[in-house]
Amino acid sequence: MLSERSAPTGPELGGRAAFAPALESAALRRASPAPGGALRERRPRRDLGRACLRALSVAACIGLWQWASTSRVDLGLVTFINVPAPTEVLVAARELFGSPKLWLHLWSSVLRVLAGFAVAGVTGVALGLLIGRSRLAEDTLLPPLEVLRPIPGVAWLPLAILMFPSAELSMIFITTLGALFPILLATIHGVGALDPRLIASSRSLGARPFRLFLEVILPGALPSILTGMSIGMGTSWFCLVTAEMIGGQYGVGYFTWESYNLQRYPDIVLGMLLIGLLGMLSCALVQRIGAWLTPWHRPEEKGR
Repeated sequence: MLSERSAPTGPELGGRAAFAPALESAALRRASPAPGGALRERRPRRDLGRACLRALSVAACIGLWQWASTSRVDLGLVTFINVPAPTEVLVAARELFGSPKLWLHLWSSVLRVLAGFAVAGVTGVALGLLIGRSRLAEDTLLPPLEVLRPIPGVAWLPLAILMFPSAELSMIFITTLGALFPILLATIHGVGALDPRLIASSRSLGARPFRLFLEVILPGALPSILTGMSIGMGTSWFCLVTAEMIGGQYGVGYFTWESYNLQRYPDIVLGMLLIGLLGMLSCALVQRIGAWLTPWHRPEEKGR
């Protein structure tokens, strides 16, 4: 009797047998780590390895520069006889960082670049969206812009001085030109690369022109626009030395140009490095803001 009561009946046995694979798989899932958790565990190690590799790359370049300068390497076409070594640049950096003029130089240059970039961003995106969507705008606005695009910033200096009443506005104008055309062309490309079927589907669903622009065209072109803005930020810093040649007493570009005139060679390299560092940080900031604005757009991760 006891054995009969303790033994499972047919339906019970069938039910347990039916649920056995599910119970085993659940137990295995609890015992084994989730794939996402494994990826999250590997990602910090991978990011740390990439950061170390990049730091070693920069250190190798600095070491090669130090060796070429101290050894006075002369390759014929390229010579390092008069190029200051990193140790000399470090001494110049200590003197500059101990001077109150450093923050005036940095603040003046950052304000000029940000002002020029803001004007270029608004103008370039507006013109790019208009040219990208209108054939009439493309035929009337794009040809003169294409004529102006190859003109370097140095060639604009005399005209900028004549056009604007102050040197500050002239410098902002030069930095604006540096960022304008990359943003403009990237916006035109982003609008032109939209899938026509997406726009046709939106119209067939009753989307009005304003909502079509706001919810379809602008989000679709936004990744290209942000790429152009990142490039434009870099070219704004590229044009900074040209802009600050106009006048003034402060600015990283002015400091670099003044060091050249006074033949302070370590200061020239220091000014170049400051411009490069500020440009890199500002471009990284634009990219970070762009990633936050476009959560739906994630480029595919690169392999080794």
